[in-house]
Amino acid sequence: MASSDCPQAELSIVVPLYDEEDNVHELHRRLTEALQAIDRSYELIYVDDGSNDQTFARLLAAVAGDARVEIIRFRRNFGQTAALAAGFNAARGAIVVTLDGDLQNDPEDIGKIIGELERGGWDMVSGWRANRQDPYWTRKVPSAIANWLIAKITRVTVHDLGCSLKAYRGDLVKQIALYGEMHRFLPVLAMWVGARIGEIEVKHHPRQKGRSKYGLSRTFKVILDLITVKFLMSYSTRPIQIFGAWGLISLLLGLSSGAATVMMRLFGIRTMTRNPLLTLTAVLLIVGVQFIILGLLGEINIRTYYESQGKTIYSVRCRIRGGQVTEGEYRPEHDRTDSAPVPRGR
Repeated sequence: MASSDCPQAELSIVVPLYDEEDNVHELHRRLTEALQAIDRSYELIYVDDGSNDQTFARLLAAVAGDARVEIIRFRRNFGQTAALAAGFNAARGAIVVTLDGDLQNDPEDIGKIIGELERGGWDMVSGWRANRQDPYWTRKVPSAIANWLIAKITRVTVHDLGCSLKAYRGDLVKQIALYGEMHRFLPVLAMWVGARIGEIEVKHHPRQKGRSKYGLSRTFKVILDLITVKFLMSYSTRPIQIFGAWGLISLLLGLSSGAATVMMRLFGIRTMTRNPLLTLTAVLLIVGVQFIILGLLGEINIRTYYESQGKTIYSVRCRIRGGQVTEGEYRPEHDRTDSAPVPRGR
């Protein structure tokens, strides 16, 4: 049942599961049918994210005897991001596909999204639920607002960031570091390391069994995560530029306030001891100095992080020496200068 039994798998399908006991049998049957129709070697990686029901037991029964299946079971519920990270780490395929285990994503679309990945020369293809089958006010409207806001801030113009049905090059998923609840921002994180991203419309079905694990409360988490992602994308390797900028602004405002306080005293408009601008000057100068110090400490931490672990501040697509590819993959027929996603119809 381990993935080591199928080391030559071309495809790795990663499916996070949490309290999906009523869906696992049908899910495995439909996935198997869809993957056999594609006619490529594959491995199925199910990640049981600490389910509290019979998901694990029913999954074992559903996949009994299937050597192409690996099951990863968490000790407790760590969240979808952790489940995807575990699946990515276990994946051996040249192409990795993710989808939810609630059967709202259609397994038949796996072949379609893989075809778009290969035809378009993309590093990642994201599914687009153009005809989404979810409650309008509690799911579709918040999702539309979140997608618009994320696109404006990150400039990653994928229509449907929340769609779990995605296909990736195998080398790409090994370069994306997942933590917290960043699975919503996978296209953003992929773009950050230089991936070329496409998207294609996929089918979406209403949930038939079980209940959704998401609600309106997720909106607030998205906003907080978006702030984190924006900072990581723009300033993670140069924190002095954001903290230092605010520090300089605060210092300039403080100096201006101090100059106004002195001028008011010289012209007899107001004494310094009863002038609130004097207090404002002190606060702004102290805050400005603190911001600059915070930026410098951030610079020191960033350098320690990269240098002590031998990490780089860049991502290599491929290395070529003597005309031979020594790292990564080079596909000249798909070489592109653009990186914006191109929507494709059904």
